Amino acid sequence: MAGVTGIGSGIDIDGIVSSMVAAERAPKETQLANLEKKTTTQITAVGALKSAVSAFQTALESLNKPELFQARSATSSKTDLVGITASTTAGAGSYQVEVKSLASGSKVALAAISNTTEAPAAFASGTLSISLGVPGSPPTTESFSITVDESNNSLAGVRDAINASGNEMGVSATIVTDEEGSRLVLSSSKTGAGRDIRLSVPDEVAAETGQTALSSLAFDGAASSTGAGPRVLSSAESAELTIDGLRVLSETNKVEGAIEGVTLDLKAETADNEPLTIGVVVDEAGVKKQVQSFVDAYNKLIGVINAQTKVAPVGGGAPVTGALVGDATARTLLGTIRNELVNIQGDGAIRALTDMGITTQKDGTLAIDSDKLDKTLAGSFEQLSGFFTGDTGLAARLDDKLKPYTETGGILEQRNKVMTETISGIDKQKEDLTRRIASLQERLYKQFNAMDLLVGQLSNTSSSLLASLDNLPWAANNSKS
Repeated sequence: MAGVTGIGSGIDIDGIVSSMVAAERAPKETQLANLEKKTTTQITAVGALKSAVSAFQTALESLNKPELFQARSATSSKTDLVGITASTTAGAGSYQVEVKSLASGSKVALAAISNTTEAPAAFASGTLSISLGVPGSPPTTESFSITVDESNNSLAGVRDAINASGNEMGVSATIVTDEEGSRLVLSSSKTGAGRDIRLSVPDEVAAETGQTALSSLAFDGAASSTGAGPRVLSSAESAELTIDGLRVLSETNKVEGAIEGVTLDLKAETADNEPLTIGVVVDEAGVKKQVQSFVDAYNKLIGVINAQTKVAPVGGGAPVTGALVGDATARTLLGTIRNELVNIQGDGAIRALTDMGITTQKDGTLAIDSDKLDKTLAGSFEQLSGFFTGDTGLAARLDDKLKPYTETGGILEQRNKVMTETISGIDKQKEDLTRRIASLQERLYKQFNAMDLLVGQLSNTSSSLLASLDNLPWAANNSKS
């Protein structure tokens, strides 16, 4: 509340009030600003810590998988001819493979039909059945049928009906026009000897004038005629290959079960007497990569903790302190992890990380002796699995220690909640300070303005008294003398 200033007293009331208000406001504002800055920095630090712990837990989860240590690495000397994948049941070994022929599907061209723009073909009504032989003992047949009537009795209509109904069975149709006329050409995506396409007409209506008998599309899939007759363009065949000289037949080009746990993807035939080599070995490289990911995630976590809890000297000036220096949460977390890492497990060849070449450095991070780890992978692979995996393995034990920190409602979340509440409290204190300072300023202005008014009144009274005294007789005589 600003008013007319210093009229009665000549005092700079605005300056005095501003100075007094600033003196009252500054210490509290500085205190709140410092607390807000510190708390915000700690919130950021705790967030970074939680993120690093979560990343470490992800690495632990990936490491705690028995199937990782059961994985197989499969190789082919000529991947353009034969691809290979291996499951955990595959035995280690090397094999010589020759691909004699690839599996193929059936393809037939039906009898040529006169079909022009001026006189398009029109079939008599009836039922057309398309079937594929299925190898077996005894062989069976899978089939589908289409109904031909006035709505679809053209070549294009029959083609579309076959494509719509034959999709699930892998049969498709198209129209090819050669020197003899237009033909329906049917292809099957199903491979394997005996899966040849056959067409029959179990039910048809006699052709009317200008129509073509539906039975003209019948084909037994075997007899291949010339001229306008139907013909086999390619027969359905099984793949033939040899594995270490043993003959193998497969209905498809994905050969499963010939070698236990191994799938061969046949892409092309091999040259005569030039077999390729396929190999299956334990996937040591995959395990080593995962161990490296574990070490990297741990080192990242240590880096975050070190950055937030250490005091770093800076030349001759004040040292730079981390946001969590002296923080009990960070110290306890670090101590818990380190205690678990050095814990001796079992009585085999691998009882601790040092047994596989993983050691702790001066800064608390881990380092891998690659040669020693390779020797461990080669000589004690199964023991390595037992050390890391399972309910009592290192990965599970570490994860159990870390869960209280990162789970919902855990230590770090509670810590963050408290600091967030502190920030909210600071905002409230700022509002309270603003109200208190405004009240103080208003009170001071009232007091100083009242004083200024009183001083003005006293000054006027003093002047009036002096004037009255000057007019008294004795004062006048004195002035004459």
